[in-house]
Amino acid sequence: MSVLPGDGLPGGVPHRRTGRRVEAAVPLDLSGAGRATAEAVRFLRECQGHGLSVRWRAAGTPSYDPAVLRHLPPPEELPADPDALAAWRADHTHGVLYHRRGPDFVTVLDRRRRGTAVRLTLDHPGLLGTFVRLLDPTPVAALDPVGREALALLTAERLVLACGGWAVALPPRIRRWPVPCTAI
Repeated sequence: MSVLPGDGLPGGVPHRRTGRRVEAAVPLDLSGAGRATAEAVRFLRECQGHGLSVRWRAAGTPSYDPAVLRHLPPPEELPADPDALAAWRADHTHGVLYHRRGPDFVTVLDRRRRGTAVRLTLDHPGLLGTFVRLLDPTPVAALDPVGREALALLTAERLVLACGGWAVALPPRIRRWPVPCTAI
C-alpha cells in the first residue's frame, strides 16, 4: 500500500484509497510522543474533512485525554483501552467539530459536548496565524512567543493537540457533507 499522489490526503501516513474509502497501511501512533502522533491526527482530520470512510488501527497509549479526538473516525481497535474505544464509537458523529475559513478569519463550530454548541471566531492575527500554521504538524519550538501564547489558548479550547513537542490543529475543514444540504 502506498500514498496515492493527488488524492488530497497528506503523505505522512501510508494508505490506500479506493473511492470514498481509505485504509491506513500501518497502525497510527496515538501515544503523543512526537511527530508521528501529529501526522496521524492530521491524516484523520483530512480524511474527515473530505468525508472519507477510514479503516485504521491505533498504536501506543495516549499521554493526553483521548476524548479530544472523538470527533475523528474511531479506530478498528484500541488495544490499550477498550473502554475508551467504546466511548469513542458511541460519541463519534460527523461534523461535531469543524472550521470554515473567511477573509482574515476562521470560524470554528464545536458541538463535542452534548447539548452545547460553541462558535468561535479566530480573527486576532496571532491566533489566526497560529491556527493556520498548525493545520500542518509543527514543532512547538518553531513557534515564536506570540505563536506559543496562541498555542496555549488554542490548546485550552481543545482546538489543538500539543504533545511530545509537536502541535496540530484538530478541527477539520469540512469539504463534503454526508447528505446534500437540500435534503435537510
